[in-house]
Amino acid sequence: MSIETPDWVRDAVFYQIFPDRFARSGRVPAPGPFEPWDAPPTSHGFKGGDLYGIAERLGDLADLGVTAIYLTPIFASASNHRYHTYDYFNVDPLLGGNDALRELLDAAHGRGMRVVLDGVFNHSGRGFWPFHHVLENGAASPYRDWFQLDRTVLAGRRALDAYPVGGVEGHRESTAMYGYRAWWGLPALPKLNVADPHVREYLLGVAEHWLRFGIDGWRLDVPDEIEDPIFWPEFRRRCRAVRSDAYLVGEIWGEAPEWLRGDRFDALMNYPLGAAILGFTGAHCLDRAVIATHHVYRDTIRPLDARSFGAELERLMTNYDPAVVAVQLNLIGSHDAPRALTVLGRDRAALRLAMLLQLTLPGPPCIYYGDEIGMEGGHDPDCRRSFPAGAGAGDQELRAFVRAAAAARHGHVALRRGTASVVAAGRQAVAIAREADGARAIVALNPGRGAERLTVELPGPSWRPLSTVALPGLTGSAELVRDEVLELILAPQQAVVLVED
Repeated sequence: MSIETPDWVRDAVFYQIFPDRFARSGRVPAPGPFEPWDAPPTSHGFKGGDLYGIAERLGDLADLGVTAIYLTPIFASASNHRYHTYDYFNVDPLLGGNDALRELLDAAHGRGMRVVLDGVFNHSGRGFWPFHHVLENGAASPYRDWFQLDRTVLAGRRALDAYPVGGVEGHRESTAMYGYRAWWGLPALPKLNVADPHVREYLLGVAEHWLRFGIDGWRLDVPDEIEDPIFWPEFRRRCRAVRSDAYLVGEIWGEAPEWLRGDRFDALMNYPLGAAILGFTGAHCLDRAVIATHHVYRDTIRPLDARSFGAELERLMTNYDPAVVAVQLNLIGSHDAPRALTVLGRDRAALRLAMLLQLTLPGPPCIYYGDEIGMEGGHDPDCRRSFPAGAGAGDQELRAFVRAAAAARHGHVALRRGTASVVAAGRQAVAIAREADGARAIVALNPGRGAERLTVELPGPSWRPLSTVALPGLTGSAELVRDEVLELILAPQQAVVLVED
């Protein structure tokens, strides 16, 4: 099967936004008090960010180099993260409703930016109207097959218990306890019966509706927990029929080549690459206690030397079809994990190198809102802090660096498309060759605590003269010592990016 992925994604720089925490516009009437914007985030509190506020910040994002936005869920929900959907056809009124999304899409598209939404189709919130119908009517409800109910409920011998005292872990126990299967035993998240044709058609209609409304793709939540084998292939066919260039990216935390063979998704959220980047750039400063709080990070983030990182990078670059590698969503932080700076022991030089790798490897980088100004935060909800409201807040030197690195990616095709190969590795320093469309580049960095020299035999036919990309704070240098042999000099926690003239 030929694998086709959206061409525009190869050139994109994504920015992930948690809408409740990014910006208040003042245009959405508050139904009551919000949490103070600058107070620590809580699991249940709302800060009052909205989509109009995001639209007002598009100029800042464009200046940073952002060309695509990924929004965590925006549909009506009773949770601040909105993974508890109760109305799939309406944007949450606290975010400004459908009119606010219309304004955001029009403003983003007017700047050439794309917008990808989060689709939560494995489970709903218990406020979802078909679930409420079952709560009220039990086995008599015509929506009873939309969920995975216990046989005692279907037999009419008991009612659902959607608000129990306490909870359980595990799907089987949740079914027996609540009368329905709940995602990870959480009673607020009834699992949808996607195998039911009515449910499947409803959800596919949701996907089509918002693509027609103007969104540019879907990020799909926990897709591997939908057991129905025909759902995702049909989802892809239906989405592509509406938008031939719609980007479909799945939230699968590990490596899963079987999901990326052209019949389901274009890409995955590339957590394995992010773990390798953090382990390499943070080898001497990782916060082990923070990493241990996360169910995936504790098993995947470990200190890596240059050779180990190089081997992992090349393995990940060849684990998928090149058309897939080109659109893998590369991230070093998200709403589901501790902040990159916190994982890196608050070492800002390490974060700068991590973001440099994120911005110069194949696959679109996805910057988690606030990483560009050094926001901190532990496991959720702490990683969902409010973006500073004041102009010029946060680490503006880091922002200037990210802005310059994004500009370099946009300006040099070899830094955003094509291949990546490790051409030299020292104790802690590594050099990576990039090549695309006849253009070439070298990205070299040394996260270590000691200076290193790397000798690089430039691969392939004769190289044109190399120029150093000016990036704030980087002092690495290069010297051509003989034909096609380059010597790189890298101080501790320094890097250099070279491109052919």
